Order: sequence, then C-alpha cells, then structure tokens
Amino acid sequence: MPNSDNAAHCSGKLIVLEGLDGSGKSTQLERLHKHCESAGCNVRHIKLPDYGSPACAPVEMYLDGNLGGSPADVNAYAASSFYAIDRFISYRTKWRDDYEAGTLLLADRYTTSNAYHQMVKLPDWEWDGFLDWLEDYEYTKLGLPRPSLVIYLDMPVEVSRGLMKKRGQMDIHERDTAYLSACRIAAHYVAERLGWQVVPCAEHGEPLSAELIERAVRDCVAPLLESAQ
Repeated sequence: MPNSDNAAHCSGKLIVLEGLDGSGKSTQLERLHKHCESAGCNVRHIKLPDYGSPACAPVEMYLDGNLGGSPADVNAYAASSFYAIDRFISYRTKWRDDYEAGTLLLADRYTTSNAYHQMVKLPDWEWDGFLDWLEDYEYTKLGLPRPSLVIYLDMPVEVSRGLMKKRGQMDIHERDTAYLSACRIAAHYVAERLGWQVVPCAEHGEPLSAELIERAVRDCVAPLLESAQ
C-alpha cells in the first residue's frame, strides 16, 4: 500500500509519455505506474485521446479519414482544436478531482502530441508561433494542467511502422510514412525548445528491450520523484 505521507508530496504532478505510434508508450506507462506506486505515490494513468467518448467524435472522424484522406487535409489549428476539446472534457469529467487532490497523473499522450503531429503541417518558420498559440490555448485559455515532465520515446519510423503493421489496421497518420518522418523531426525540435526528455528506443534498426527503455524512463522521472520527498 502506498505511503500516504509520500503520496501527498506528489500533488500537482503530471508526467506525459509521448512518441510515435509503435514506440511502446502503453507498455512503458504501465511499468512507470508500478514504479511510482512502489515509490509511495498515489498514482493514476490516463490515455488520450479518450476514444469512444462523445467528446472524441471529431478526433475519430479526422483519424478515420472522414474529413480527408491525408493529415494535410485538415489544417493544424482545426485538428489541434479537435484534440484540445477532447482533453478538456476528459479533464473536467474524469480526472480533474484526482489531480487537484494530489494524485500523480501519468498520461499516454497529451497537449504535447499536437505540438509535433500538427506543427508539421506548417512551414518551419511558423513553428514557434504555433507552439506559443498551442500552449496559450490549452494551458491558459482552456485551463488544462501544464505537464511537470514530458518524456519522448524516440523510435525510428521504419522500426515503429514494422511494429504497427503487426498490430493491424492503421489510421491516416500511421499510414503516411512521410508524415511520420516529419513528425519525428518536429518532435526533436519541440523537445529541445520545451525541455522534453528524449529516450532512444532502438539501436541498429532494432527496438531496444522494454527493460532497457524502462530503465531510461525511470532515470528521467527520478529527479521529479526525489524532489517530492
């Protein structure tokens, strides 16, 4: 059972795992959840978008290709708004109370996904302006919590696509190799600009073991958990 005294120290913390599809976010989130519990934190994890909820309908229409068969058919600001509204409603109806009560939240994707998935639709000289707009829109105007830490699981596109093909059907993002490659470049740009932690997830064209990746993720999280003691 988590130590309640330690759990209280984790108040107001939100850790986000980012990465292209096939990078192992779900696996690492489960492992991180267990690690944070063992460290004495009252912890909960969430997965976004909130597929299946009414608020997620525009996101699902977009990803299914109902608004166009290519990611570029829906501009960066419109697509970002679909995801932002889904996040806002998920926050207000499902996890705000836990967050405000001091629960440590672990998120599989967040506002940070828009930063690199949608930014690539713009010329690079507009990237900084888009990032400023995105952060102001979601964190200031919508009032969503700002992450305490963002960890980007960096899986090369050729490796992640191989893993996704084994999984089955792919959405319009996952089918577009050029788009995914651009997203990876953009993610590195955003990580440097916004101070994300980048964890390499492959070597010599092969994915690293889940255990090696977990060790690196723990190293990223350790200062945040230690500062809460």
